[in-house]
Amino acid sequence: MRTINLTADRAGERLDTFVARRLPQLSRRQAQKLIAAGLVLLGGRRARASERLATGAGVSVTIPPAEETPLVAEPIPITILFQDSDIIVVDKPPGLTVHPAPGHPTGTLVNALLAAVPDLRGVSGLLRPGIVHRLDKDTSGLMVVARNDRAMRALQRQIKEREVNKTYLALVHGVPSPREGTIEAPIARHPKNRKKMAVVAGGRESVTRYRLREETGGGKYSLLEVEPVTGRTHQIRVHMAAVGHAVVGDAVYGRRSDIITRQFLHAWKLAFAMPVGGREVEFESPLPADLRGALERAKGNRKSEIGG
Repeated sequence: MRTINLTADRAGERLDTFVARRLPQLSRRQAQKLIAAGLVLLGGRRARASERLATGAGVSVTIPPAEETPLVAEPIPITILFQDSDIIVVDKPPGLTVHPAPGHPTGTLVNALLAAVPDLRGVSGLLRPGIVHRLDKDTSGLMVVARNDRAMRALQRQIKEREVNKTYLALVHGVPSPREGTIEAPIARHPKNRKKMAVVAGGRESVTRYRLREETGGGKYSLLEVEPVTGRTHQIRVHMAAVGHAVVGDAVYGRRSDIITRQFLHAWKLAFAMPVGGREVEFESPLPADLRGALERAKGNRKSEIGG
């Protein structure tokens, strides 16, 4: 159980809305449940979810521990590119959620990893053993997983200090201008749809770099190399949509596509220092078959040279 202390920054905002906005891991409904249970205090006292805040008011939120859910090893096919006694580098396929959640304990990357590497079960606690970062369900590509707590701490530190370099390949609508640039726009939960993220004033600092790799389809599409400097939920998808160049196939932040059945987003390169010894390493994952096919269709059926 941990307690997070917050300061109200918007006069007149409802308590439940404030808690959900400032703690993106919580939905508004979850915030309401915490308030009803007396786990959210306003100025040291219990309050109603609908109570309006004054600027500068102190709010403390106590997060209870996750309910215990048994982890099940499942023989789900995955590609492990590298492993030693400290880390595993895995090439996650699309359509696979990274970790279990209460009520959904199976069918995830964690379940697959437990079958391939049983000693992960004791690393970093419940539901997310060894997981130091994640990819969206329909995003494919590279992830590093810790095999022991020492490696876990070392990788978490690198991520916090922005020393882990991630490069994605993304096919987007249109051609960005400039063709190489940086998007700096704060991200938070969407104010009207809690299942989405959005560029929101007062959100968390979010920075994404991009570079045009190839313009295709007569300017209809662009293949970009994208580097998320920060690591916000759905960051690349939100930022590209915000500048008018949504990721192709992203039905949440853009629109469905007739050339691909998922978002065209692939974690292509991953570079970091080994947890023990500090040796710099870099891994690369070629585009999977469905994205290569989509790129060919975007080009008018000319064969893609990337990862093919």
